[in-house]
Amino acid sequence: MQDTPPSVPDFTQWPSFPFEGDLRVKQLDDPVSVEPPRRGEEDRECTACNAPDEAYIWVGERWRVRAMDRPTGLPMVLILESRSHLDLGDLPNLLAAELGVMTVRLERAIRSLDGVARVHVNRWGDGSAHLHMWFLARPYGRLQLRGTFLSLWDSILPPIPEAQWRENLAMVAAWLAEFGGRPLAEPPRIHWQAPSSFSAVTATDADAGEEEAVSVIEAAEEIPEPEGRTDEEPDGGTDEEPDGGTDEKSESGADEELASGADGQPESGAGEKPESGRNEVSESRAG
Repeated sequence: MQDTPPSVPDFTQWPSFPFEGDLRVKQLDDPVSVEPPRRGEEDRECTACNAPDEAYIWVGERWRVRAMDRPTGLPMVLILESRSHLDLGDLPNLLAAELGVMTVRLERAIRSLDGVARVHVNRWGDGSAHLHMWFLARPYGRLQLRGTFLSLWDSILPPIPEAQWRENLAMVAAWLAEFGGRPLAEPPRIHWQAPSSFSAVTATDADAGEEEAVSVIEAAEEIPEPEGRTDEEPDGGTDEEPDGGTDEKSESGADEELASGADGQPESGAGEKPESGRNEVSESRAG
């Protein structure tokens, strides 16, 4: 006798749920006895460890920040990674304390961008064993995008203009560099040469738009391998050669513990706003 499929849950009626119409719940597969290795486990190559610094928008001695390879539907999607091949539960006390400071600092940097209301911070880790934290910016005023389905909307919304995306990347990288490390993202270049015709520009833009962006949901780091498959899938590029990035002392409350760490001072000092003057978007604005 075939099992009756479960009913569709109530959240499908939420305004934030991105789909409508007739929906069915998939049948749940039988559990496996042994889960397949993630990228960076056993004999599987770690994409993050093999990625050069040039694949990132900002690099420091123990942390790196990268973006998707092209614009997606949200104003900003960034990934914070440790240089060391460690997962979240493997972090020593020094890196665990720095992770808190870096999370707050990167959230503030993204929230300072024009048109950003909130920053969602996520960690899944089913596709890669190398620690990577996702930072997703919710556009201001888009109340339908509030909540747990923001990563789905990133795949559905049309990509933002590339010039705006590159400018946002450069601003976030510069913000982080106020506390140390090296910014690698550059603002978009201005092309002074006028096109021969408007139709030529339109054709170029159309050709560029044919390449579909890879969103959070489709990122290789978050796609678990089917059982029995261990070959590497292409990834957005990540990780590590030691960088001479600068460290700053943390005021996060873990000072005594950090002072005794083997690495010296933490890279991510006080998660306070840099003096360069970029204003944060007030939390009360979205209220």
